[in-house]
Amino acid sequence: MALPLMPKATAVWLVENTSLTFEQIADFCGMHALEVQAIADGDVAIGMQGRDPVACGEVAMSEIDRCSQDPAARLRPLERRIPLPEARPKGARYTPVAKRQDRPDAIAWLLKNYPELSEGQVCKLIGTTKNTIEKVRDRTHWNSPNIKPRNPISLGLCGESELQKEVDLARARAGTVHGI
Repeated sequence: MALPLMPKATAVWLVENTSLTFEQIADFCGMHALEVQAIADGDVAIGMQGRDPVACGEVAMSEIDRCSQDPAARLRPLERRIPLPEARPKGARYTPVAKRQDRPDAIAWLLKNYPELSEGQVCKLIGTTKNTIEKVRDRTHWNSPNIKPRNPISLGLCGESELQKEVDLARARAGTVHGI
């Protein structure tokens, strides 16, 4: 079940404007019944403006009336009519200025531990250029004496799932699948 957009504000409105039980409101808002009771007692969400789930299209007033009659009934939210945002294609990866000096270390680690990765895959993971990869590989990078291979995941340059996906893809292309 999809939770309301602003659960606590929705709970405030439901407490103030309906005769639903704390359990019903808590179930609908994804909260604990004691938290809803604290809202009703005025201990929590003091001064918070309630958010009307009926006006926002999250639940029908007839559904609230039905559940008000039967304390064992649970509120059923309306289907969302708002289209979900489309995932935009990944463009160039931005790396914060503070982490840019870590890229050569990450490139060296990837070249050492996963030689099957293509330059394009390393570029995509780290957000670097093929020219930089070549310079790190050939040890002609301007900072070559200070480059120490370090894991790009621990450096925060890529995620573990992203790295695993690219490694699996590279191994599938090469026809070598390594067991753990």
